[in-house]
Amino acid sequence: MIKFLAAVVCCAVLLPIISTRAALIKYTLKYDNIDLDEILNNDRLITNYFKCLVDEGKCTQEGEELKKWLPDAIETKCEGCSEKQKQGAEKVIKFLIQKRSDIWKQLEEKYDPQGTYRQRYSKLLETMKN
Repeated sequence: MIKFLAAVVCCAVLLPIISTRAALIKYTLKYDNIDLDEILNNDRLITNYFKCLVDEGKCTQEGEELKKWLPDAIETKCEGCSEKQKQGAEKVIKFLIQKRSDIWKQLEEKYDPQGTYRQRYSKLLETMKN
């Protein structure tokens, strides 16, 4: 009986913590193992993803997923992202700012036309320029 009560207490204490963490990650994890370096070092792939995001080309399944969740991720500071997704987002943003500023500017125009998020993330973006 004591073991049963201990198990119930553990479930009562741990379940809300586990389910809260699971609820925080709301974007799919199935693309977390994509090789970002392969994409970033391939002009054709970058261009295809870019065209997808700005409604100028077809989207892959991954591109559709990114396009679907990107506005929410920007607005919520990636609250629903896993750690791997946050690290990947920073890597991509840094790459675009440093090496493909033409694409970065167009994405900013599309996803932040008023400059609201640019202002919110200004310190972070400044560190990525170096």
